[in-house]
Amino acid sequence: MKDDKKHDETITQIKQQIEMLLNDNSVPRNVKNALDEARKALSEEGSYSVRSSAATYKIDEISNDINLPPYARTVIWNILSLLESIKD
Repeated sequence: MKDDKKHDETITQIKQQIEMLLNDNSVPRNVKNALDEARKALSEEGSYSVRSSAATYKIDEISNDINLPPYARTVIWNILSLLESIKD
């Protein structure tokens, strides 16, 4: 149970960072679409590892997008790092 609380807090933190990027006009639309899909994957029912893996897959695809502003890339790498910390 203790891990569940920790994972929920991490997911909340990830969603806040995703939300920040979604509201940023300098982030390309294809990146926003992938971030939105990742946010939805994190909100679904199921185990933490499945949800984080699905989100990681979506975000990993866009982490090297050449149109991504440098600070946004840093935020995305941070999100990926947080997702990596979620294990069942």
